[in-house]
Amino acid sequence: MTDQRVLMSSADPSQEGERLQKVMAAAGVASRRASEDLIAQGRVTVNGDTVTEPGRRVLPTDRVTVDGVAIQLDVTRRYVMLNKPVGVVSSLADESGRPDLREFTRDYEERLFNVGRLDAATSGLLVLTNDGELAHVLAHPSFGVSKMYIAKVEGVVTAQTIAKLTKGIELDDGPIAADKARALPGGSARETLVELTLHSGRNRIVRRMMDAVGHPVQELVRRQFGPLHLGTLASGRTRDLGKLELGQLLTLARAPHSPTD
Repeated sequence: MTDQRVLMSSADPSQEGERLQKVMAAAGVASRRASEDLIAQGRVTVNGDTVTEPGRRVLPTDRVTVDGVAIQLDVTRRYVMLNKPVGVVSSLADESGRPDLREFTRDYEERLFNVGRLDAATSGLLVLTNDGELAHVLAHPSFGVSKMYIAKVEGVVTAQTIAKLTKGIELDDGPIAADKARALPGGSARETLVELTLHSGRNRIVRRMMDAVGHPVQELVRRQFGPLHLGTLASGRTRDLGKLELGQLLTLARAPHSPTD
């Protein structure tokens, strides 16, 4: 009989989890009372369904959004932005003894790992987390997260070259086109600053694209990853994502997607 009661209880969602307004308050969305108002206004969804009653119970595995932006339910998960310096490899244990990401993760209680990679010669925005599901989705090439880079390249990049980058070029592993490309002020007769936005997950893709159009990369920094911007974060420094940034990242990770380049 005891086992039967347990099974009956576990089969009833209303008896599991925490109340929605309590979870929202814990996630920093608003106070419980203000969260109840948001629910009553129809601005909250659970697993895609609009909820208007605050008594609804939710589990850490449920997907809750407020005004279309996902909120973090599992407070054991941590999300950190790193401005990776040049010379650091995107690994937590480099077999060759090169500087790696342990330098930036050792002071966190959580066991953090990187979302995707930047080659050692590239600096900029890298996300560190202990959320394996999010890391897998965002790093998977088929998801196609948009990334923006600033490259200092050799030579003067013309408008015709910019057009070539956006129309598409042929590489050894297939065609590729930038989503956006433009030359930035501040160049010289010997070098140009180029801003490139693309969703490809291919290895060293920016360097290979610029090589293909005759402008080898001298310096490369990733300034944006999906909705996240590097901003003024100094090289070699980390910071936790803000609630808005995290909501945007979780929303992106949970969005339906189809395979892309």
